[in-house]
Amino acid sequence: MSSKPSSSSSSPSTTSEGGIRLFSQNESKAWAEKFFLIYGPIWMSYFFYLIYFEIYDNASRMEWTMYGVIMATPCFLYPLLFPGKADRNLPITERYWFKANIWVFIFNFVGNYFWTHYFYNLLGATYTMDTHRINDVPYLMFLCTQAYFTFYFSLSNVLLRIIYTAWRNPSTSRSIFICLFILAFSYFTAFMETYTIQYFKYYTFKNRDMMYKVGSIVYGIYFIVGFPMYYRMDEEETKKKFSTFKCCVESLGACMLVTILLDFWRLFVGGIVENVPQCVPWM
Repeated sequence: MSSKPSSSSSSPSTTSEGGIRLFSQNESKAWAEKFFLIYGPIWMSYFFYLIYFEIYDNASRMEWTMYGVIMATPCFLYPLLFPGKADRNLPITERYWFKANIWVFIFNFVGNYFWTHYFYNLLGATYTMDTHRINDVPYLMFLCTQAYFTFYFSLSNVLLRIIYTAWRNPSTSRSIFICLFILAFSYFTAFMETYTIQYFKYYTFKNRDMMYKVGSIVYGIYFIVGFPMYYRMDEEETKKKFSTFKCCVESLGACMLVTILLDFWRLFVGGIVENVPQCVPWM
């Protein structure tokens, strides 16, 4: 990457303490968020290039997987090779970028391995490319999702922090506003990804219009749970930093809640296609 995130110890946020802040007062967290946000447009450009020019046509199974490896690897490799100033004297497992990647990877793995089958069975989605898979989900998706989600969750952190630092006094009104924001931003995130991926011809839907409208709600459940849970990690200076173990437990807890909500959707709302399974879709 040609542009490095700022690692200055004097200004992790955009304003002085007490004002509205974009980035965390935790230097390690601030650096990682900046990195993931800077990397976002880079992987988006790469992914757009692959899809728009259909570079993947006639790709081998391994080539499909390598497209994802190229996209996911910088999420780990760049901060490892070029750590921010705040991270240089920290063990790797205490660096925020490491914990962020672990949290997102668990959420990503569970999402692709299990939750993708709700998309198959409730929403009529299908991946049609001939590539290596696990549990009928292409390896490519696990890899690409790491880049997607590190960007999404970093952006949600910034937006939530703006709200919390602009409206510092806890109140019912603030709680309601934050809940409404999370609902709206979760739907927006899910809709925009679903809409922009329409040009990828190997990801098909039985009813594209309903997928945009209803499928984005189902997908948004991931973020309704994930955004506020992820924000908590190493955010408050007065609290002990998350250990790697706690990071894993928190992510798995978020995964369990999303799984419950998705299955409640299956039971009480149903799908947009016929023959919805009467058991959890991966059974």
